[in-house]
Amino acid sequence: MQSVNESTVHNALSAILNTLGTPDTTLHQEALEAYQSGDADKLRLLAATHLGDHFCRSLGYAVSAKTKPGLPTVAVVLAEAARAAADFAREREM
Repeated sequence: MQSVNESTVHNALSAILNTLGTPDTTLHQEALEAYQSGDADKLRLLAATHLGDHFCRSLGYAVSAKTKPGLPTVAVVLAEAARAAADFAREREM
């Protein structure tokens, strides 16, 4: 199995952020600011208190990959973040 390098993690995170787009609610703005500052605890809290919010869920996963790109499970974390971003994009378009 091939490992994921930091460049791949960065590219995946950029694609996820592009999929999520610009936040249009205060909750999403708060989540993005927490992601940008690397505040994983705040993102976990936002995701846990807004279980149906795919934007928060995506960034909750993504922050783990951003802050710890060398984790052995980073590919799984990125996949979950990407799935949540896709769910958010699908809901936004409906």
